[in-house]
Amino acid sequence: QVQLVESGGGLVQAGGSARLSCAPSGIIFSFNAMGWYRQAAGKQRELVARITSDGMTNYEDSVKGRFTISRGNAKNTVYLQMNSLKPEDTAVYYCKGEKFGADFWGKGTLVTVSS
Repeated sequence: QVQLVESGGGLVQAGGSARLSCAPSGIIFSFNAMGWYRQAAGKQRELVARITSDGMTNYEDSVKGRFTISRGNAKNTVYLQMNSLKPEDTAVYYCKGEKFGADFWGKGTLVTVSS
């Protein structure tokens, strides 16, 4: 059974940093791509950052230069380093793995940025 579990969320002061981790289990294949998405209160879920199996990355415009997505050495692990956090970054952050047409989602971790 495929599981993606996010960790690293919590309360962070504006201008501070946090590092989110996605720990998979029960996955016998490598994802074609993995990404981080977020959903703020009253808003739709949006892409934050995405990385392909060959290392290509893309970012939502508002996080460029502040956030960095990376793959770990363990299979299907992914991280999101978040620097210079702003209150508008407050959201539930979700990890997603992609395997061709199939998507696999974690349950999310809440990041709250205080001013």
